Amino acid sequence: MTQLEFTADEIMSEHAYEESLFGGEVRCHGGYINGQYVSPRGKVRQPAIAAWRQRLTDAGAPLIHVPDTYVPPHYPSYAQAKFLLQEGIVDPVSRSLTTISIVEGFGARIREVHMPDLATEVKEDLAGTALDHLERGLFEAHARDEAGHRNEGGHKQMWEAARDIGLDKPEIPGDVLMRMMGGGGGGRQRPERLFPALSGRMEDTIMFMANILVVETFAEGVFAWAVDLLGDEEVSHNAVDAAHMVDCVRRDEKPHVDYLTVALSELRTRTLVSPDGRVEIPGNEVVDKIFARQLRGAATNRPRDSRERLQKEIHELITDSTRASQINRRFESLDSGWTFPHRDDEDLDILLAS
Repeated sequence: MTQLEFTADEIMSEHAYEESLFGGEVRCHGGYINGQYVSPRGKVRQPAIAAWRQRLTDAGAPLIHVPDTYVPPHYPSYAQAKFLLQEGIVDPVSRSLTTISIVEGFGARIREVHMPDLATEVKEDLAGTALDHLERGLFEAHARDEAGHRNEGGHKQMWEAARDIGLDKPEIPGDVLMRMMGGGGGGRQRPERLFPALSGRMEDTIMFMANILVVETFAEGVFAWAVDLLGDEEVSHNAVDAAHMVDCVRRDEKPHVDYLTVALSELRTRTLVSPDGRVEIPGNEVVDKIFARQLRGAATNRPRDSRERLQKEIHELITDSTRASQINRRFESLDSGWTFPHRDDEDLDILLAS
């Protein structure tokens, strides 16, 4: 595709599905063509992202890339979660899957991003870029993918369906949302501005997009974990359908990673300008520093928080202290462990791949 400019309606356009996807009794987005699942809003969106990406590649511009070694494994691991299910301890797994579904629902917030005035705060022309289409369909499509739209389910409902199919409609802990809010760093202070000469909206937007890209990249490990676990006939009530539902979500997430990668990589090639026009800063300096901070924070805080929370839950669920200790020892022995690599490398130059 050589076309680089699109309307919001084109970005949101759908394929002609032959059959709908259902998560339980909820009709979800996307559908089937020739028996194969096809993601929603991809008729124009996916080739458009590919065209913007190709334009960057042709210009020799590097693309932001998170190597696998920087991605922490999901906690609990597949082996740990399977062990818990085999011991009849379902709550931690159902809580984990429910938390994922709630986080997906929060994805609708992306449509509420208060964008900076790119026309004045970016020096170069943005015509024919993903950046110029963020508010022309890309953010809205992403929001609908995650939270659903009107009577159509999205990833929130699809994760709930995968959980209910695989775990046979488990009882959901009533304090899931409360614990998420209590353990999610709600008391943490707003990070210090790295580039105070830029508008707050510019820095906040880059930080928000970088954080979502990190989360979406980390999600690949979550998909692999869920497909392995819910697709395991030894512990899954309906392994085939549960794993398929997760795989549908995994396919849907690819355009999210792709357009955020392209948009942030485009911004690296531009010059960012202060609101008064007096200060100019190379985009690569801004994007790289913000991205590195978001990546390091996510890769260090999230695994630690997950471990502390889950270990506490196991002891709360098992009243017999002797059995709780035995379960916990076996559970911990199945943890392979993980440490963020290159702790002193704050520039993270290897994140850029041509």
